[in-house]
Amino acid sequence: MKVLRLEKKIFPLFMYTLAKQWEIWGPIKKNDKHVFQKINHFTELDLKATRTVIPPKKFFVPSQFNMFSFDSDGYSEVMEELSPKILFGVHPCDIHGILILDKLFSMEHPDPYYMKRREKTIIVGYSCVPDDKCFCHATRTSVIEEGYDLFFSDLKEFYLVWVGSSRGDDLIKLNPELFEEKIQKHDIEKFLEWKIWRDSQHMLQIDFSVLPDMMELRYTDPIWEEMASSCLACGSCSMVCPTCNCYNVHDYHRFGKADGKRARSWDSCMFREYSLVAGGHNFREKKADRLKLWYTHKLQAFIGQFGKPSCIGCGRCIDTCPVDINVMTVARALRDVPFDAFWKREAEKEAK
Repeated sequence: MKVLRLEKKIFPLFMYTLAKQWEIWGPIKKNDKHVFQKINHFTELDLKATRTVIPPKKFFVPSQFNMFSFDSDGYSEVMEELSPKILFGVHPCDIHGILILDKLFSMEHPDPYYMKRREKTIIVGYSCVPDDKCFCHATRTSVIEEGYDLFFSDLKEFYLVWVGSSRGDDLIKLNPELFEEKIQKHDIEKFLEWKIWRDSQHMLQIDFSVLPDMMELRYTDPIWEEMASSCLACGSCSMVCPTCNCYNVHDYHRFGKADGKRARSWDSCMFREYSLVAGGHNFREKKADRLKLWYTHKLQAFIGQFGKPSCIGCGRCIDTCPVDINVMTVARALRDVPFDAFWKREAEKEAK
């Protein structure tokens, strides 16, 4: 790994160089939210974005796509032609989310649809400043050491550019004269000052070390029923979560015809139909059971298998759930720490 210096005033030249050969996607502001979208001009990028509505997983696992077509003679895979792209402005926590998906979709039986999209995508990370919904410091995902091709640390007048792969090095070689290889002492001091300042901006703290035990100790606690009474079972938490990867498969064919297609789409364990099996039995009919499943996976089971939570601390569940059921409120409820949330206020009203 090597580190280079890039003056901000010549950053546009580097982006022009990339745009000549690559399709570039990055965060764009839409109303009061941000989304990853194709960039026509580098000025469209909003690199001050804290989080996008949907995480980068949509590039590797689209919300819906065709797997193969079939007829009376057999089937043929639909491996669509994918243009190589650069995903620019990915924050450290989201890169951690991609690394989790890399692990899940490459284990034992690699998913060819995921792997092809992953191979076609270059990841350019970008430093960020946390807001009051970020808790990546608690999940140890506020810094990243792998999973990117280039990473830009924004130090106001200039960038420190970390080269994380041979593909990243190839991007530098497109216009190497823009970058300085020698990092000065004052550049290092500025980076260290920025890092200390950025760490101090984390306002939301969650103690993840105790959560696996608390999930076990309070698995039958009434708090799950209290949350479920407000839960809409809309699945929004799953859709915006960078590491949720459940999907469903549907066959589509015309009545009386032998041809058709098989499609794959996002699914959520929060949906009632998720645990419905043949014969009409539902293993998790109650919303309380589905909530426990989701949080057991995020805060306990994944840690037991992989040594870390499958939550990356991005704050999307906090930003999205209309009734305030999220990692922060659940963690505080499990530990009996005072907090304010819609579902808690409603539960208190019912108890009176």
